[in-house]
Amino acid sequence: MIGISADFDPVHKGHVKLIEKGREISKETGDKVVIYLNKGYSANHAPFFTGYEARREMALKAGADDVIAIEGLHHRLTLSYSVPIRIAKMIEDGVVDYVDAANVNPQEIQKYSEKFVKQGIFVGIPRNLPNRNVIRWFAVNEFLYKKYNKKMNFHIIPELEFDEKISGREIRRSILENNMKIPEETKELLPKTTIKILEKEIKNGNIPGERNLKAIEKRMNTYSRGKLEKIAYLTGNAINEIVKGRVYRDEESIWAAFRRSGYGPVLTRLAISSIEENVYKSEVLKLMKEYESKDIIPKEQSINRIIERAWYVASEVNEGYLASEADKTFKSKRIKVNDLPLKIYAGLNLTKFESNLINNGLNGDLYINKDGKIAIELRTEGKKIKTNLRLPAKEVSYLRYIMDSHFIPIEAKIKEVKKGFKVEITIKNN
Repeated sequence: MIGISADFDPVHKGHVKLIEKGREISKETGDKVVIYLNKGYSANHAPFFTGYEARREMALKAGADDVIAIEGLHHRLTLSYSVPIRIAKMIEDGVVDYVDAANVNPQEIQKYSEKFVKQGIFVGIPRNLPNRNVIRWFAVNEFLYKKYNKKMNFHIIPELEFDEKISGREIRRSILENNMKIPEETKELLPKTTIKILEKEIKNGNIPGERNLKAIEKRMNTYSRGKLEKIAYLTGNAINEIVKGRVYRDEESIWAAFRRSGYGPVLTRLAISSIEENVYKSEVLKLMKEYESKDIIPKEQSINRIIERAWYVASEVNEGYLASEADKTFKSKRIKVNDLPLKIYAGLNLTKFESNLINNGLNGDLYINKDGKIAIELRTEGKKIKTNLRLPAKEVSYLRYIMDSHFIPIEAKIKEVKKGFKVEITIKNN
């Protein structure tokens, strides 16, 4: 098989060139040209402008032999995790040749990718690298060779330009700004088959695809800090900004909360998608552990390594080192952490009345309060008890790193001890 992985939202003439290159290879190999088409959410964690069935039809009309849906990944995982899963599926399906476009030659891409293959980690590929997503694909393809003893042959063609690089984002913007009509200058960038399908979808009211803003607004307006903490990709700072910015009535106010939290556009889209779909950290953990067990997720990106990093950095900071330097040392030296604490115990600040209300085994929700301190919310006998935790400085740093890790869930429950109660905090790694 000859594979192309894409959003195709919509299929433009640059995408047609990819398919034409696939057809050229097909003449020599006799293999089918198959599009692995993202469904549900785009690779950039956004809803699609054009629905899946319409994009599928566009791909087939443009010359593809078949289309396979990739679904359920892009509102749950960053590209560092979804790309290995997608490439593994393609290799398992029998894809031998892979076609992509870049303005960097394959030798340069290979040079850049070797660093990440050696590190065994595909998180944090610098934004200033040219065609960094192609570099990630190239690196992951090399990494998975150890598992499959085979890899896809990459065929890189130049990105098609009309005055400048063709952009699906600009094509969508031009249609929206032209009152849902395709401007003549935009039609020059699209094959006739795409134009016909797009015009039909616009006429039928299927374009543009939109977010479920009612669900997003309701959750951002009503969820407690403790419940928001369970949602994937929400940090303590983001949650406090969400609570501070209530009430949400439009998409701009939603985005503003994440801008105030220091989120960039990609992470904002992923966080909003997770809120929209009510994706809990426990759900992401389960998905990641499934692919970790198949050796598809690199060990340096595994859940345990993220927890090990949190403990190591917290320990080093406690000794007076900078967190950034500790993080760099952990990654470069591949520090191993033995006796990793997955349970820690915290004291409570309770009144006598509150102590009489709680009991052994009572579950609680941890959160970061408006003062930036770790707190717990307990619900018992129709009452809510909120109190800060008492922890040594190292455990505070460790727990804060875990709570801000985007997808590692924690559980908290009351444990009765000789002199009252403590909170047993469990960091989930499976």
